[in-house]
This record gives sequence, structure tokens and C-alpha cells, in this order.
Amino acid sequence: MVGAAVLWGTAGTAGLLVSADSVALAAARLVIGGAALAVVAWTAARRSTKVITPGLLLGAVAVAAYQLCFFAAVSRTGVAVGTVVAIGSGPVFTGLLSWVLHGRRPSGRWALATTAAVCGCAALIVGGGTQTGAQVVSGTLFALLGGLLYAFYAVMAAGAIGRGAESNAVMGVMFGGAALIMLPVLALHGAAWLTEPRALLAVLYLGLGTTALSYLLYGLGLRTTPVATAATLALAEPAVAALLGLVVLGERLAPMSLAGLVLLALALVAVAVPEKQEGKAVPERELESRA
Repeated sequence: MVGAAVLWGTAGTAGLLVSADSVALAAARLVIGGAALAVVAWTAARRSTKVITPGLLLGAVAVAAYQLCFFAAVSRTGVAVGTVVAIGSGPVFTGLLSWVLHGRRPSGRWALATTAAVCGCAALIVGGGTQTGAQVVSGTLFALLGGLLYAFYAVMAAGAIGRGAESNAVMGVMFGGAALIMLPVLALHGAAWLTEPRALLAVLYLGLGTTALSYLLYGLGLRTTPVATAATLALAEPAVAALLGLVVLGERLAPMSLAGLVLLALALVAVAVPEKQEGKAVPERELESRA
């Protein structure tokens, strides 16, 4: 899970090598990464039955819609607010959806650690200087919708993997479907910029590294990690992005951002350490999931 978050955290730095429109860049990234995952899914599907389900098809729509909601939020509220709301609300929605749909009630420690992680994430990003757009209310709603969409496709993937589906096949179905949805978006915004060697290399890394490989790791993590915990661990992404900005781009972190980074790190450690199960019986549903 942390490996996937580290890869996601490098996306912003790699994206600086491309001068294309942000929506076109996101569409190209998803098309390339989704196509690669679809190939992996075709291979994995031989060992897994009933991979293409209504839930995963809806998850594919959610993957594509998340991209559009995120950029709609950022364009209205600014990068800091849009990112904090979208990324910060994801783990909260994931825990709630996992509870409602799968009956897995998050623990008190998860709730405390997630709250601390979201606060640390907010301090990390906002501490760097908040740029607020004019349409704050509508942008915030788009960001919340993005967080909900992320939670939905994460819970759908976790449910399919918990029922015995191959994790690579699950990710391939969702992201392969999302790639098909985003093809018209890429065509609408134009792809002539991909002829530039530096832009092509950057997009290949974004698609194959920060999308295909990262979600293969994410799927592997979902085999043994509760989806609510996985969503909280994914908050390592902005921390990695901030550290890359500090080391690679020569950016400076304000005291609030440094405090947020420390708080986020402590919260991720707290949520990653397995809770003791002494004296507690393992639910039959969890035993079936593990099997």
C-alpha cells in the first residue's frame, strides 16, 4: 500500500515535464495505464472466474469520473483546497462505505489515526500557501464527489478480491474500462503534444509506473489489508510529493507544512501497525475473506 502511495506521490513531479493541458495529461495517463492493466487482466482472467461484474464496471466509471471531478475541483477552488478535500475525504468515505456495504465497522484507532492523517495532510498542503479560486462552494462539492468516487471504486475492488477474484484481474477490468471512457476526452483535448520525446517519456512513466504498477501493488495490498486502512495509508502520497518538491525541485516547507508532515507520518505508522486480537473471535466472514 505504501509502495503504491509512493508511486502516486511522484506523479506531480513527473507531470512538470509536460506542458500539456492537465485534463489531457490525466486522460493520457489513464489510457496508457488502463491499457497496460487490461493486458494484465486478460492474463489473470484465465485463473479467475466471474471477474467482469456490475460492481467492477461501475468502478470503472468511478475511476474515470474521479479524474474529471478532481480537475473540476482544482480549477474552482485552487490546488491546495481541492487536493485537501478530495484526498482527505477519501479515507473517510471508504471507511463508511466499507461499513455500510460490507458490514466492516472501522476501529476506534483507525478513526483517530485517520483524523490525524487528514489534519496532517491539510497542514502539509495548505502550509505551502493556499490559492483559492472564485467558485469555492461548487469546487468543494466536486472535490467531495471525487473523494466519494475514489472510495467507491476502492470498496468495489476490495469486495471482488475478498470474494476470491484475482487482484490483477480486478484492477485490469476497472482501469481498462476507465481507459475506454477517457479515450474521447484525450481525443477532444488533443494528443499532438505526445510527439515530443520528453512528454512521451513522462506520460509513459505516469501511465505505466504511477498508474499500472501502483494499482497492481494496491490490489496486492487489498488481499490482506482492510480497505479503510488502505485508504488511510494512501495519504502517504502528498508526503512523498512534498519531499520530492523539497529535494528535487528545491522548494521550501513552511513550519506548518513540516508539522503536518510529522503528524501524517505518525498517523500512518499508527494505522499500519496491526491491532491485537487477543480474546476476540475472528468473524466467519473475515475467515472466508482470508481463505
